[in-house]
Amino acid sequence: MIDLDTLSLAELKKLQKDVAKAIDSFEEREMKAAAAEAEAVLRERGFTLAQIMQMGVTKPRAKVAPKYANPEDPTQTWTGRGRKPHWVINALDAGKTLDDLVI
Repeated sequence: MIDLDTLSLAELKKLQKDVAKAIDSFEEREMKAAAAEAEAVLRERGFTLAQIMQMGVTKPRAKVAPKYANPEDPTQTWTGRGRKPHWVINALDAGKTLDDLVI
């Protein structure tokens, strides 16, 4: 066992750096071993890791241009998709139509 109280500051810093490297190396070896085990299980079942990684990955949606704007505050816009913003609901309640809000 190392008696830390007898080490100089330089020796302590070197030890700290060596321990950090050892931890990183250990974690890397463990990840590689886990990945190899996972790939072996996947191969047994007829899959690849790439196929599994693609599960649930969706393509980014393209931005949709706003279709409606608040006449009282043109910085507030809505694409017409999803829930109606409060300003749209309020305008419709006030007797306006969506056609009145078209940009």
